[in-house]
Formats: sequence, C-alpha cells, structure tokens
Amino acid sequence: MTRRRVLQTLSLAALLPRPSWASRTELEQALQVFTQGQPLNAGAVQLDIAPLIENGNAVPVTLSTRQPVQVLALFNELNPQREVLQAQMRPQPGGARLSTRIRLATSQQLVAVAQTPDGRWWSQRVDVIVTLAACIEGG
Repeated sequence: MTRRRVLQTLSLAALLPRPSWASRTELEQALQVFTQGQPLNAGAVQLDIAPLIENGNAVPVTLSTRQPVQVLALFNELNPQREVLQAQMRPQPGGARLSTRIRLATSQQLVAVAQTPDGRWWSQRVDVIVTLAACIEGG
C-alpha cells in the first residue's frame, strides 16, 4: 500500500459517522459536573498525545503543567466512560507531570483538565484520529 493510499484511507476514516451512544454534549456535561460549573480556561495544562494513533488499545498520553496544581484529569468524547483519569496532587513548585496509557474507542477529542491552588480550572483539547479502535461496547 502506498503512502498516498494510506493517507486517503485515514482521511475517509475521519469522516465516518461517530457512534450514536456518545456526543460532544455528554463530554461538556461531564466537564461541567467535574468542575462544579466553574469555567474552563485555555492553557496552563498540556496534553501530549500523538494526533494519529494506529491502535487504540494502549495509547501513551502525558498531562503536564508548569505551575502547581491540585487536580489533573483527562476526559474523552466517545469512550463509554467520559472520565479517563483523575489524580489528586499536592501542589509542588515547578508543576506536575503524569504519564499513562489509555484505550480509545475511535477518533475523538480528549480534554486535559487541571485545577490550580487558587481554584481556577484550566484545559487543553486535542483531536486524535484512531485507525484501529478499542473498547467498543454494543454492536
């Protein structure tokens, strides 16, 4: 298979309809519940993940900040459970870093969330394309 054919296939995969059991609205609702209705500000937290993922079974992801935080969390748009992880932390000068592997059902948006000691919430959103899905429930 040529590189051009692979890129064409990936482009078409991104256009496939997303499962009806999940939606962007559900992601936004989960974020609102988690932050207790507080606004999410862009920045202060960084989400490192490859934009193109070949296999959704074990995807490396890193959340990091350069300032002290008390909470780090990761949410997803289309997996059966929106909250992937939540870590309570003791605020440390220089920030925080958390690395793990997650499963992704399909191409979707991920949201990293951090709460600073002053109570403000920060986020970064990243869209990823998954070519081989994992953790699909139902048929």
